[in-house]
Amino acid sequence: MNVTATGLVLASAEMAPRLFDLDLQLIADSVLMIIAVFSLFLIASHFLFNPVRDMMQKRQERIKNELDTAAADMENARALKEEYEAKLKDIDKEAESILAEARKKALANENKIVADAKEEAARIIERAGVEAELEKKKAADEVKREMVVLASMMAGKVVSAAIDTTVQDSLVEETLKEIGESTWLS
Repeated sequence: MNVTATGLVLASAEMAPRLFDLDLQLIADSVLMIIAVFSLFLIASHFLFNPVRDMMQKRQERIKNELDTAAADMENARALKEEYEAKLKDIDKEAESILAEARKKALANENKIVADAKEEAARIIERAGVEAELEKKKAADEVKREMVVLASMMAGKVVSAAIDTTVQDSLVEETLKEIGESTWLS
């Protein structure tokens, strides 16, 4: 029974499924499958993964460039904003200086107008003085004419009364005193 039991144990061992069924065919198939998968991975890597990596790299660079450009644009915008704010402050100062200049010009213009008006008033006063002087001279001339008329009338009276020269001189002196020496001299 020994032989039969050993044979039975062997036969049952051959028939029983093994946990790891490692035979040469399985190893060969596994090696071929690994080589095929590796070859497939290399081909996929070359045709799929590398272009995807390149596309991802280009996209990453484009995004980085866009971010850099956006940051530069933001910095430029900030600088422009500061420049415009400074210009606005300068515009206020410039407006104040323009207004101050306009005030100075208006004041100078006002002073010029006042000076011109004073000059015109002085000319008018001078003209009035000259006219008054002319009127004064006319009046003096008229007084002189009246004096001549009066003197001739006196002379007629003197001749008619046959007065001597002393009486005539006293009459002239008396007439001059009545008229006034200042009138005769001016």
